[in-house]
Amino acid sequence: MLSMAPPARPAPEVAPALEALTLGEPVLVFDAPDREGETDLLFLSESATPELVRLARKDAGGLICTAISDELRSRLALPFFSDLLALARAEYPSVAGLAEKPRYDRRSAFGITINHRATFTGVPDNDRSLTIRTVGAIARAAPTLSDEALQGRFREAFVSPGHVQLLYAAPGLFLERKGHTELAISLARMAGLSESVTVCEMLGDSGGARAPAAARAYAEEHGFPFLEGRTIVEAWKRWSSA
Repeated sequence: MLSMAPPARPAPEVAPALEALTLGEPVLVFDAPDREGETDLLFLSESATPELVRLARKDAGGLICTAISDELRSRLALPFFSDLLALARAEYPSVAGLAEKPRYDRRSAFGITINHRATFTGVPDNDRSLTIRTVGAIARAAPTLSDEALQGRFREAFVSPGHVQLLYAAPGLFLERKGHTELAISLARMAGLSESVTVCEMLGDSGGARAPAAARAYAEEHGFPFLEGRTIVEAWKRWSSA
């Protein structure tokens, strides 16, 4: 069962980020120089608004993805996209060699793509915010629902494929990988929030990822918390062992 009991003492170095997520405000997280080397803008999914989606689209510029915890993914019985490719390879031979692990990690966090049933194309900020916000609402309701009811609510709310990409955190979070998916979900869990966070890579004008210094400057200019992945991992170790 998912728990949203708030921690007694959030680590002081992550406290501003936890507060920002609680208030529905963005947080910037740099993973690590030896991993993707990217900064993601993230916000709590249930707080999604057209304005937050527009901020991610315009100021970050990467792929807007909605992460959920492994516990929620398991209860919803959702497949990884690599699982779907594996099932399809017998009938569609061209996909057989596509399901390879990413260069920066042991495996991909990518799941299915969804649209809310009430949307038209699913692309506009209004549409994507509705889809994302509904994922967050399902994450918040999860502790009070049976698996059957949870899965029914998911099926009733969404169609697939769509324009919101789901990401699934690794089991045990940092035991397997230390990606933005796990970093985002760990922040939500430490804050006692619903376990779905939406992330978007910060891109630069050079065509690559935004440099960490530039991402930090953006965060300072806009009053958004900026954290490095190692800070979150250390805070998580202390929090989860308390």
